Amino acid sequence: MLRHLLKLIWKRKGRNMMLSLEILLAFVLVFAIAAFGLRYWQLYQLPVGHNWRTQWAIAILPSSTGTTNDAALYDNIKRSLLELPEVESVAFSSFSTYTLTRWNEDYTLPDGSAKLTVDGMAVSDDFFATMDMRLVAGRFFSRIDDGADAVPVVINRKLADKWFPGKDAIGQLYQLPRDKEAPVRYRVVGVVEQFRSQGEYMDPVYFMLPRWVPGVGKEPAYEIMLKVKPGTPRVFEAKLNARMKQIHSDWTYLAEPLADARDSIMRMQTLPLVILSVIAAFLLVMVAFGLFGVLWQNTTQRIPEIGLRRALGADAGSIYRQIATEQILLSSGAMLVALVLLVQLPLTGVFGDSLNWSVFTAAVALSAGVIYLLSLLCSLYPGWRAARLSPTQALHYE
Repeated sequence: MLRHLLKLIWKRKGRNMMLSLEILLAFVLVFAIAAFGLRYWQLYQLPVGHNWRTQWAIAILPSSTGTTNDAALYDNIKRSLLELPEVESVAFSSFSTYTLTRWNEDYTLPDGSAKLTVDGMAVSDDFFATMDMRLVAGRFFSRIDDGADAVPVVINRKLADKWFPGKDAIGQLYQLPRDKEAPVRYRVVGVVEQFRSQGEYMDPVYFMLPRWVPGVGKEPAYEIMLKVKPGTPRVFEAKLNARMKQIHSDWTYLAEPLADARDSIMRMQTLPLVILSVIAAFLLVMVAFGLFGVLWQNTTQRIPEIGLRRALGADAGSIYRQIATEQILLSSGAMLVALVLLVQLPLTGVFGDSLNWSVFTAAVALSAGVIYLLSLLCSLYPGWRAARLSPTQALHYE
């Protein structure tokens, strides 16, 4: 039976060509959306490496005169904020988590080899406790690193495995090359499992957290990170702004719970997926109408053939199954061609980890299921209409 249906499909290959192309394009479209969504789901399952539930961020927006890395000023900010009963911990960083800000540069090992682009965020000693971070190796930097011959840094496991495979990363050195100056040297003191500054939908990258010390170096910290007591209300923002104005009235401050920042950036990151999904749904509806129309036309043109089968003893169920099975086989052929093309993407690694084999396999299975369901639904009415024909009606059809 299957061999016979394949012969029928092949004999009508000219008529089926456009239908197959339509199914192929629909499969590619569904695959793209499925892969996009599945990658988001995969990223969401990974740890971000820091907490956000009881954390707040205060962005410092200095006046036109700017700010400097003044140790006394930062010490005053820290002591003043810790006086608030809601605040449990205070830290400083170059920027906050759950923002679109990224800072990266090219680093190498001490001999100049293994050049990598690494994301970074300079943080103070209290940052790790404030953000509820955990180590997998080594320690967090602290005052015992004062006067160190290299900048103490905590890196993520991805970077440790890349630069120091099969070795203990603790104590290892790397550097930031400079054109006309001596390179800046870094010494690894700790390793964390993961750190994704932009949250759940950020791709895992090589990440480093170098030590920032108030009063040391020229670069100031423009972000204050707080850990507050659970249940602190949103109106605490007004209290924070009032306290910061007491410290430095010329500056502007923007205080926000990280929970709100997280919701905002996640909506922004998922917006392209939502838009593409709406467009894909509209296009699939168009494909469904086109598929339904072509199947109806094909069934109408085959009424004499169907009548002959009925006259030879085929029942209505056999006709129904024939129409549906032919459509499933036609869809399978179109998807097989599309799969031969799409499998090149993970093989060549053109999209990197964004289209790994787990995402690819799941997206193919989901897309195939959608196309098979669409094909089956579109063949139901034409098949039912063909099955209802009596042999007499079909054989007298002109």
